[in-house]
Amino acid sequence: TGVLTVTASALFGQDYIAPILTEYLDLNPEVSIRALFVDRITNMVDEGIDVGIRIGDLADSSFSAIRVGAVRRVVCGAPAYFEQHGVPKHPSELAQHKIIVSTTSWASLDWRFGGVQSPTVRIQPRLSFSTYGAVIKATLQGWGLARPLSYQIGQSLIDGDLQTILSEFEEEPLPVHVVHPEGRRASAKVRAFVDLAVDRLRANRSIY
Repeated sequence: TGVLTVTASALFGQDYIAPILTEYLDLNPEVSIRALFVDRITNMVDEGIDVGIRIGDLADSSFSAIRVGAVRRVVCGAPAYFEQHGVPKHPSELAQHKIIVSTTSWASLDWRFGGVQSPTVRIQPRLSFSTYGAVIKATLQGWGLARPLSYQIGQSLIDGDLQTILSEFEEEPLPVHVVHPEGRRASAKVRAFVDLAVDRLRANRSIY
């Protein structure tokens, strides 16, 4: 019973956590949920948050954390774009392409890559948006290339509407965890949500 407060990043929360929340509410009719989907690191204790879904390496803390998968930072474009402009074979070739960026989710113009060479490329974006949803829309239209996290374009990759490139230069995947501050003292409402979220996220094809 009571109110359950859950946080996640904006697009991840919208696309992956919101369906879990509604399923949880149907299973637990005496619980209400407050969802905080924001692209910033929340202070779970100060902000009264029960459960968070974190992407990236976790700082050492006393929080309980369950790994549910990982996501990758990928360079992607629409098939129509590659047909017209060709496919870059090395990160250095991105300078010859139209680049779309988000000023909130990915503010740096230095794109670091992995692999044997681990190059860093200074990009010159032609188009900048304040939201990553807009970045993905423009990429789907075939206007240019973007570098989202793989979950942000999961269904588009499955459907073939977007394709990833330069996979041999990808950085190490970023882990995804379900975290909560109560540990073994977690309330029944928290334990029930964590169990459901872990099960659903581990089954998701876009988080692996």
